[in-house]
Amino acid sequence: MAYLVLGLFICVMAARTIQDDGKRSSIKTNSSPGAIPKTFMGRMRKLNRTNQLLYPSTSPSLLVDPEDAAAHYITGILSTRAIPSLYILAMLVGIPSNTYILGFLKNKTKSFSTAILYLNLALSDLLLLLSLALRVHYHFNQNDWAFGEISCRLVTAFFYGNVYCSAQTIACISLKRYLAVVRPFLYRRLAKTTLTIWACLVVWMLFGAAVVPELLVRQSYTVPRLGVTTCHDVLPLEEKSHSMLASLRLLMVCLGFIVPFLICIYAHVSVVYHLGQSGRDWRPFIRVSTLVFIIFGVCFFPSSILQIAHYSCLFSNGDDRLYGYYRLAACLCCFHSCLDPFLCILISKTATSELQFISLNGTRRRPTAT
Repeated sequence: MAYLVLGLFICVMAARTIQDDGKRSSIKTNSSPGAIPKTFMGRMRKLNRTNQLLYPSTSPSLLVDPEDAAAHYITGILSTRAIPSLYILAMLVGIPSNTYILGFLKNKTKSFSTAILYLNLALSDLLLLLSLALRVHYHFNQNDWAFGEISCRLVTAFFYGNVYCSAQTIACISLKRYLAVVRPFLYRRLAKTTLTIWACLVVWMLFGAAVVPELLVRQSYTVPRLGVTTCHDVLPLEEKSHSMLASLRLLMVCLGFIVPFLICIYAHVSVVYHLGQSGRDWRPFIRVSTLVFIIFGVCFFPSSILQIAHYSCLFSNGDDRLYGYYRLAACLCCFHSCLDPFLCILISKTATSELQFISLNGTRRRPTAT
């Protein structure tokens, strides 16, 4: 992890030099009729487009009306004080706790397949929280990105990719508990370690699918009227390089949250029902499972719904006022990364009850199965 942070630091320092050159070159651009941004309304100021994707140091500009929602968000207290303060709180709690959970898994988790899932979750949470450091500076700096186009792409990609990665890993953990409680015979026959490794590989493949589109398109644009360079907050949707980004983002919302959320609902309801029918007292197990499900829904559901609603309003009537609320709701995803380590500890304490249920359930049903 130390090498990862060191490499990111070197990359940011190099990219900052590139951004300074880009700011100087953007002053010489001429205004022209432009496009609808993905997030806020504005007009594009185009360069002599040799190839902006090949030369990210040339920073194009967007014209934003000072009375628009974009200007209110960029200059308002929500983005310059509230959101970065929440990010700092998430980092202070989440980074130490996720680091601790890595050692906890090594010593306390008896099931190797379970340890793999928790390790996958802790790793994605750490990457998400570490990516917030530059965004904190960005928001406190009046939403003026000072670290270059390359680092802006990396931070944006890591944020969205790891949010989806965390949600999908939680769904895998819920599915594993569903099989252990509701399908104990099938669970015993499965090659759990192999299946868990394949599940984690699929999760990281979806992570790549979420990251690649963000890395391929420009994320930082200068807003001359406000005197800032935004990172991801204002993007030209009608530009050829960005035309498919909104559709891909909606697809990732479905694959990264809607599908995992439906899996968690089905798994939780099935587990609680079968535990209630077992004739024994499984209240601690049920309470922990319910807590995990509620926290998952509270942290991920608002941002996903607001993201879908934002795109719907933007495409239907050009209304972009929901974007600020979506960015605030996205902070809840970061707090889920803080709570995951504590949930892992609680779940590990009920692992004995889970194994006991599997044993009793299997013993009771074995004569009828044969």
